[in-house]
Amino acid sequence: MKKVLALVLVAMMALGMVAVASAEGVKTYKVGVSIYQFTDNFMTLYRNEIESYFKSLETDSVKYEITMADGKNDMAEQTNQVQNFITQGMDVIILNLVQTSSADVLIDMIVDAGIPLVLINREPLAYDAEGKTIDEAYEGILNNPQVCYVGADARQSGTFQGEMVAELDNHGDINGDGKISYIMIEGDPENIDAQYRTEFSVKALTDAGYEVACLDDQVGNWDQTKGQELCANALTKYGFDVEVVFCNNDAMALGAATAITTAGRTVGEDIYLLGVDALEEAVQLVKDGEMTGTVLNDHIGQSHTAVDVAVKLLNGEAIDNYYWVDYVKVNKAYVDAQ
Repeated sequence: MKKVLALVLVAMMALGMVAVASAEGVKTYKVGVSIYQFTDNFMTLYRNEIESYFKSLETDSVKYEITMADGKNDMAEQTNQVQNFITQGMDVIILNLVQTSSADVLIDMIVDAGIPLVLINREPLAYDAEGKTIDEAYEGILNNPQVCYVGADARQSGTFQGEMVAELDNHGDINGDGKISYIMIEGDPENIDAQYRTEFSVKALTDAGYEVACLDDQVGNWDQTKGQELCANALTKYGFDVEVVFCNNDAMALGAATAITTAGRTVGEDIYLLGVDALEEAVQLVKDGEMTGTVLNDHIGQSHTAVDVAVKLLNGEAIDNYYWVDYVKVNKAYVDAQ
């Protein structure tokens, strides 16, 4: 009996040694992720996919410890988060900027700490106090071998919005007066995506030779409630003169859709409505004919690319400085074909 117990103890000790060896053989990377605002519909999908994809890449020997922080749309809050990430010794940081105009400050902090950085979703191309682009001010932040940007070209998303209007039988000119009268509901005016979507949605129409008239252009800061309020106000003021409602994102477009219904208007008959992101609710509205179109902002493609690049940086591999993920037009024809 004693021999049996001794053998059991030896076996248990051996197993314990194997467990210790296995634990010692596991490399755990610390990843800090700061998202500009958790309540943003699109970035909620994006950040959840970041965590999920990192998890799917884990092996017996490699683990990823993700610290996800809510920037609360507050630059001071995000700056503190970055400082904490540095203090905690993160191996890589993924950063969705609250303010693109402050990109150089945060990038300097992270680069000086020797931590690789993946910027996502909000392209850091704002201007500093001296009128230089951030890239110029930093002497090429995105030429740094440890820094890159992953995103989609917002000019393309705006262009696709305008093209979907141009492709309509009446080209958006519902009342036949020879011009397309629209209202624009913008996201954060500092955000380059909002700037490009605003500019290029209209440019796509004028480049195609159509005359346009801007009835109203207001800032909705990506918010659904604000989108509803601004659209309702514009419809009250301009009535049936409003032929097209451009929204820089789907959250604001969902709000605008409610305002349109409340005003007794009918999308596809006496008004058109465009958004960006292809949120599930927005795609359903397109399918039901209650929204003219949206543009797929591929959160899966972007988040997976961001994680893949972060893993490359962790492995000491060379990276590019820009990674672009294409947008996709989502109109009734596209939805019906799926």
